[in-house]
This record gives sequence, structure tokens and C-alpha cells, in this order.
Amino acid sequence: MERWRARKVVIVGAGAVGSTFAYALAQSGVADEIVLTDMDQNLAQGQVMDLAQGLPFYPNVQIGAGTAQDYHDAHVIVITAGSKQRPGESRLALLRRNALIVESLMDEIQAQHSQAVIVVVSNPVDVLTYIAQQRVKWPRGRVIGSGTVLDSARLRYLLSRHCGVDVHNVHAYVLGEHGDSQFAAWSMSNIAGLRFDEYCRVFGNCEAWPEERRKIEEAVRTSAYHIIDYKGATYFAVGQALVRIVGAILRNERSVLTVSTVLEGEYGLSEVCLSVPAMIGEAGVERVLYMDLPAAERAALERSATALKAAIAQLEARG
Repeated sequence: MERWRARKVVIVGAGAVGSTFAYALAQSGVADEIVLTDMDQNLAQGQVMDLAQGLPFYPNVQIGAGTAQDYHDAHVIVITAGSKQRPGESRLALLRRNALIVESLMDEIQAQHSQAVIVVVSNPVDVLTYIAQQRVKWPRGRVIGSGTVLDSARLRYLLSRHCGVDVHNVHAYVLGEHGDSQFAAWSMSNIAGLRFDEYCRVFGNCEAWPEERRKIEEAVRTSAYHIIDYKGATYFAVGQALVRIVGAILRNERSVLTVSTVLEGEYGLSEVCLSVPAMIGEAGVERVLYMDLPAAERAALERSATALKAAIAQLEARG
């Protein structure tokens, strides 16, 4: 008889994203144990004290500060740690510093003989997910990035407002990079099976729907920039997106989510991490779903892959 194991989630990085995710996860009841780790141990301890004092109001869960030893029996390890861009620092220099952080973390995780699924959140998430996967050489499903799960949620939200429909009845996906080369897969987007081009023509007041569609896609792409301008960082919505991803893993839901994963020939692409629909269960990505994208969307996915491969090549060239 197999011994019962607590559903343990280790969060690496106790800053704004890590702590907000911990708070949302505690309220969800998905995990049995939540462990926060951070290079700043006082920060981790402070976040844990603050979270734990709300235990009477959460579903039953254990919350504590931890160390690298907690990787050993974790079900999921979520990496939110990363450096911020310094004044005058190039994106490549920032990427190199964050790549070193991710590689060091993956070495620590391997040293603990962890069997966990790794979820990378630190940005640029697609490149860092690829770096993490290359470092450990595990089956690709065990190392995934948060990808465009949040971007897809932003698209659903904006479409629900535009069409006056409950957001839960809007099905829409953003594919490619979690960044400037992402694109909305309109061929896969619908309300109850009715594509938006048809819905807006029949039920809406969209006299210029192609232009409205362009504005919505641009708003999704630039949303994070506006939030950062207003308040300095994004963390509430990404915390909820992470609960969705981690919940699918812990409960073996086999949910279809647009996480970032290494492609192995799907869509004609390989040696790059980006977001496409994937089935998520207890082993991480169990299957990458192939969609017959129209030519324009296929080209957009290829452009996104080209941009990400260029970043990886530049990083590798600089050593």
C-alpha cells in the first residue's frame, strides 16, 4: 500500500510574486504544505509569519520557511526568484544574471534527488525555462514555464468586457512568447463554440471588428507595462494563474493550459520553449496538443520562436 504524501509546494523567492502566490495558494486549499525559501531568510520568515497568522481563515494547510532540503519531497517547485534590471543594464546582462540563478537552483534541486515538477515564473520565462531544462536534461514535461496562461486570462477578460459575456464562457488563447512577440490565436477563440468574428457580426455592435480585435490584442500585449507603470509590478493575477497551473498538477486534472514547454518537432519547431496548448497533470506536461493553425497564426508562432532562439543564441555566445 502506497504511503500517503502531503501535496507539498516549495516557492523559491519570497518577494511580491512568490508571497502573493503563497497567499492565493493557501486560500485555494489545493496544497497541504507550502514552503517559502529566499536568499533573504528574514524576508522568507517575515512572509511566513504574516501568512501563518491567517491560518484560522484558510483551508487546512501548513506554511513554513524552508531550505534546499525541502526540494527532496516536494511535488511542485515554483521558481519566482530573479534579479531586477539595474540602471543602465542591458536586457542581455540581466538575462545572463538570471540564467545563472536558475542554473544554480536546478543544481540544488538535482542534488536533493527531487522528483518534483518545476514551474519557472522568473522572466524572461521562456528563455529561463529552456535554460532550466537544458541544465537537468529531465523529460520535458517536468520543467515548464508559466508561459501565456496569464496572457490568455487577460485576453478572456477583455473579450468578456467587450462582448458583455461572462468571462467563464469565453475561451481564448494567447500563444508564443510571454512577451512582445506573443499573439492571440483567434482561430481557437470562441464563445460557446461560436467564433468571435461570427459572434460580433450577429450579436454585437462591432462595425469595425478587425480594428477592435487589433486593439484588444495590443492591450493584452502591453498590459503588464501599464500595470508596472502604475504600481511597480504585477503579482495578483499571476498569483492566480500559478494556482491554476499548480492545481492542475497536484490534482492530476489533465487540464489544457498554454504553459511554456520545450517543443520537440510540434508545429515544426524544436530547441525552443514557448507557449502552445498542453495537457497538464501530475507529471507536468503530459502531451502537447497540435492545432491546425491558419497560415497567419503559424507564421506568428514561427516569428515568436525565431525571436526566442535569437535570445538563447545570444546568451550562449556570451557564455
